[in-house]
Amino acid sequence: MKVIEDAARVREWTEAYRRAGLSVGFVPTMGALHEGHGELIRVSREECERVVVSIYVNPTQFDNPDDLDKYPSALEGDLEACRARGVDLVWIGRREDLLPEGFQTWVEVGSLTSPLCGAGRPGHFRGVTTVVAQLLHVVRPHRAYFGRKDFQQALVIRRMVEDLRFDLEIRRVPTVREPDGLALSSRNLRLDEAERQTALAIQRALRLLAARFEEGERSVGELTRHLRGAFASEPRLRVEYAELRDADTLELCQEPDSIPDEPGRVLVAVAAQVGGVRLIDSILLGDTSADFPSDPSPNDRDDEPT
Repeated sequence: MKVIEDAARVREWTEAYRRAGLSVGFVPTMGALHEGHGELIRVSREECERVVVSIYVNPTQFDNPDDLDKYPSALEGDLEACRARGVDLVWIGRREDLLPEGFQTWVEVGSLTSPLCGAGRPGHFRGVTTVVAQLLHVVRPHRAYFGRKDFQQALVIRRMVEDLRFDLEIRRVPTVREPDGLALSSRNLRLDEAERQTALAIQRALRLLAARFEEGERSVGELTRHLRGAFASEPRLRVEYAELRDADTLELCQEPDSIPDEPGRVLVAVAAQVGGVRLIDSILLGDTSADFPSDPSPNDRDDEPT
């Protein structure tokens, strides 16, 4: 496994792969790798002949400097995880390559960045798309892999790739969860045991909505009531948003609309703060890839509003 810092050398290696007729898969990360990243690498390994992973904590996508300072770092463990999964090249990004002194050019996507995480984090997606565009420009992969947990981010990047005619495919891989159902995230490391138990309310709410949809509920109003009511008994969890939105446009689903029967058309997205740690999660209604592990908590119906 090659480990390279210099962007120009990364480009040389990936161009050599392409000239040899080999397909290149790319997994961009901010390090602190977990099994969610591992699944992205696994799928990339299955679909491509060479796999490149980048590790770069992008400062421009953090609206809270304290959040950036506390972002976990475990480079040696990350490299070992990549080596164990058969990664061919790890690019450890450097700020002087990606955001050098005097940098002033930005890539912005329009309406898809306005709701959800974009509403409360001004400039976040501008930072994401600018740096991801640079990463893609250097690596020039045939396919790039993103997790569905960060659904809006993957959708925004796919729009950028389509609009700017990048010659690659964006692949979205289903969310990987821990045995208790909590979506895997590098931020989970910052939760103590009590906070972790509080955070499980997020996956219980999503599980509840998935069950209601499977039972035939199609009313936007009723599903929204169930979603918001699921958090009523968790005062320690500060909900930033809990919404139903169109999975392609991110437009808000509202009464008197009904949810389409077709699976995967509606996104249920949640963001919440637990003990100062911001967590996000989402599912597509009717999408069986969102199956949760067995629930160790009380019956979902106990979370319904009375």
